Amino acid sequence: MSLRQQLRANAIALISLAVALSSFSYTAWRTEHSEANRTTRQAAFQLLVALGQMQEVVYRAHYDHDTVRGSPRSGWVYVQTINDYSSTLPAPVARATQALLATWRDHWEGLGTHEDDAVAIDDAIANCRAVVVAQIKALR
Repeated sequence: MSLRQQLRANAIALISLAVALSSFSYTAWRTEHSEANRTTRQAAFQLLVALGQMQEVVYRAHYDHDTVRGSPRSGWVYVQTINDYSSTLPAPVARATQALLATWRDHWEGLGTHEDDAVAIDDAIANCRAVVVAQIKALR
């Protein structure tokens, strides 16, 4: 039996094998891609929660002069947690959280007394939030 005859005789088996291999490859790729999106989405939502909590600390410290719920120590905890979450997210988020960390480091002592410090921190939080939301929207 020639090669051509063998190919004809086994065409269905060969086509089935090709379809099975391509389906398996696509399914593996899709599962990996979905898992990456799930991880990114979960980290982004956690980061947004931490950003909201940090913003609450800023408002309580600056506008309410609440030294308990507006404690700078809590702010440090949130900014470091935010920075940790960003390590699982794309580079634009990491840059925004680094900028937030730098802004917090430079301005936290002025909370409650200097409006410019509160505005700088609030702007850095808003920027970070916008970058995270953009990353969530970019997921497919």
